[in-house]
Amino acid sequence: MKLVIKAKGNKLIKATHKSTLEITKDNYLTERGDCIIGISANYSVKDLPEDLKDHLLNEGKIKIIIKVDDLIDNIIAYGSRKLLLTNDISIVIRKSNYIDDRTLAINSNKSAIDIDRRLIERLKNEKDIEFIIYY
Repeated sequence: MKLVIKAKGNKLIKATHKSTLEITKDNYLTERGDCIIGISANYSVKDLPEDLKDHLLNEGKIKIIIKVDDLIDNIIAYGSRKLLLTNDISIVIRKSNYIDDRTLAINSNKSAIDIDRRLIERLKNEKDIEFIIYY
């Protein structure tokens, strides 16, 4: 199964956070948002399909493809029985096992700082991003 989430880049994207990566439904970004790689997303964790939520809550593994134009990067992360999946604004992936209401997955192999810098440069030019979750 797969879910395609669409979002947009922004000139303020830094993608320098060492432990998290986020996309948000918010249509703006501040200087503090150093884990955010996409804004104006069409999903939050609360909006996810029930079968994806079930997979994550059963500690399932997911693969995420981040695609901007012809460039891609990918992430592997894991669900947890402790996930809340209730936030209606954001989706956060974490290298750690910390969980809050925005957390999609934990123990990921990448955070914002690890994403291909060519891809991040395109996001700074306000390109569209596809965030494709395979589960």
